[in-house]
Amino acid sequence: MKKLISSALMVTALLAIGDADAQQVVLVGVSGPLTGAQASEGKDNENGARMAVDELNSAGVTVSGTRVTFKLVSEDDQADPRIGVQVAQKLVDAKVIAVLGPYNSGVAIPASRVYHSASIPMLSVASNPALTLQGFNEVYRIGASDGQLGGAMANFAVDTLKAKTAAVIDDRSAYGQGVAEEFMSVAKARGLKILDKQYTNGQAVDFKGVLAQIKGSNPDVIFYGGYASQSGPLVKQMRQLGLRAKLLGGDGICTADMAKIAGPAASNAYCSQGGVSLDKTPAGSAFLKKYKTTFNVDTQVYGVSYYDGMKLLADAMVKAGTTTDHAKIVAQLVKSNYTGVAGEYAFDAHHDLKSSATTVYTFKDGAVVTYGN
Repeated sequence: MKKLISSALMVTALLAIGDADAQQVVLVGVSGPLTGAQASEGKDNENGARMAVDELNSAGVTVSGTRVTFKLVSEDDQADPRIGVQVAQKLVDAKVIAVLGPYNSGVAIPASRVYHSASIPMLSVASNPALTLQGFNEVYRIGASDGQLGGAMANFAVDTLKAKTAAVIDDRSAYGQGVAEEFMSVAKARGLKILDKQYTNGQAVDFKGVLAQIKGSNPDVIFYGGYASQSGPLVKQMRQLGLRAKLLGGDGICTADMAKIAGPAASNAYCSQGGVSLDKTPAGSAFLKKYKTTFNVDTQVYGVSYYDGMKLLADAMVKAGTTTDHAKIVAQLVKSNYTGVAGEYAFDAHHDLKSSATTVYTFKDGAVVTYGN
């Protein structure tokens, strides 16, 4: 009889251990450009999310008594709207619980409709205002909007650079057009005269024709709405043609790639990025150090936002008490008040950040540095 009781107790103990060790795998999608001209930015975003996942899994996250293991499902949308929609459906079919990305506004806007139809939360740094103005409950912007980025550079041009005149170039992408329009709107309100508006595309490498037209008006600044893969050659060609104008841009050009491609030509170029300057805070400095140690490269622009976004999702799941109920997770995201490395994450009625610090950067010795350092 004693042996039977002992055996029963042992089975009970083993079952208890099994329950304690039970884990649930939670899939989180990442959509971004992992190949092509913007691959460094896409990989940076994926790295940020992966670093957060590794930390969460090491620390141990429990949701309603069940240990959770997060797993990234990363897909290459190639910065292409058509492919981005295909990726969105693929991630929906994979049964991800949420998605970080897409990175590009032109991809994020159509892809968001797929995620909305599937009731899957989407956290994106895409900055075009149209993304969140669709009114989708599932869509959240975890970076600055075009209004904040473009407006910050217009104010910087007037207040700091004392510019009186400007020319504008955009790459006709949803991001490039959006940030350029916001720059022009604030510039005009501040009395900064727009002398010329030119267009290019996301594959261009020769800007001499566009710049030759601008050169005649001799603007104080040129604002470029586009990405680093074009802004590097653009500023080099500005200097080759003898333009004295300073180059301005949004977060799309605020990358280490821009600094490396442009070299010394970027010394009079400036960009705005959402969030605090990471090297100014203990948490930011620690993030930069760990990122470099982990991936053996410097972070680009929004790796930290994807890191924060992943931590924000985990926090929402814990507080909502579920990893499977999309509606409850979305309801928790709506009332988020989360402190991340890059800043505070609390959302307004459109699911834009209520308060997004914007920092101005410049380029020095092949690196992005905070303006004024």
